[in-house]
Amino acid sequence: MTQQKLFNEFLSLPAEAQRQVINYIAFLRQRYALVESASQSADIDLIKIALLGCGA
Repeated sequence: MTQQKLFNEFLSLPAEAQRQVINYIAFLRQRYALVESASQSADIDLIKIALLGCGA
C-alpha cells in the first residue's frame, strides 16, 4: 500500500477512528523508543565491560 493510499484510507475514517489511529501511533512510537533506548544502553554497557576487560 502506498503512503498516499494509506493516507486516503485514514482520511476516510470517522473523526473518532482517526483519533484512535493517531493515539495508537503515538503509543507505538513511545513503546519502541523505550525498547531502542534500552537496547542502546545494553550495547554501551557491553562496550564498557569489554573495555574494562582489556585493561582500558
